[in-house]
Amino acid sequence: MPGTDKPTDPTPARNAWFPRSRRSPQLARRMLRELLDTVPGGQDFLEVGELLTSELVGNAVLHSGMPGRLIRVFFDVDGTRLRIEVHDASEHPPVPRQPAATDGCGRGLLLVEALALKWGHSARTEGPGKVVWCECGPYPIGAAT
Repeated sequence: MPGTDKPTDPTPARNAWFPRSRRSPQLARRMLRELLDTVPGGQDFLEVGELLTSELVGNAVLHSGMPGRLIRVFFDVDGTRLRIEVHDASEHPPVPRQPAATDGCGRGLLLVEALALKWGHSARTEGPGKVVWCECGPYPIGAAT
């Protein structure tokens, strides 16, 4: 066995349930950082991964509209991509919009579209609601992709 306490699984994954709370994006980012610390080259996903996590979890908190329901966050990473999934109880699909210049919000999915390699949504297979997911590559914001 190698002389390290870091997992050697080529595709480590983590998931957790969070409340619909303003603190949930922060807690999900912490979980992502902890996962990426266990993966060789994981820090290359951190900057974009944290932003995408914040947007998807924040949208679930803000728009899922299901009091008392939890949000599931799932991460899966390998050397080429980080997959982020956010499960919530709402069946309403995410819809990117073009906010006015003076709007204080509404740009999150535009950021996801710009930074993710791909993204989408689907119905949950285990219970009501949907899964919104995205995948990003190992590069910092502003780097050539």
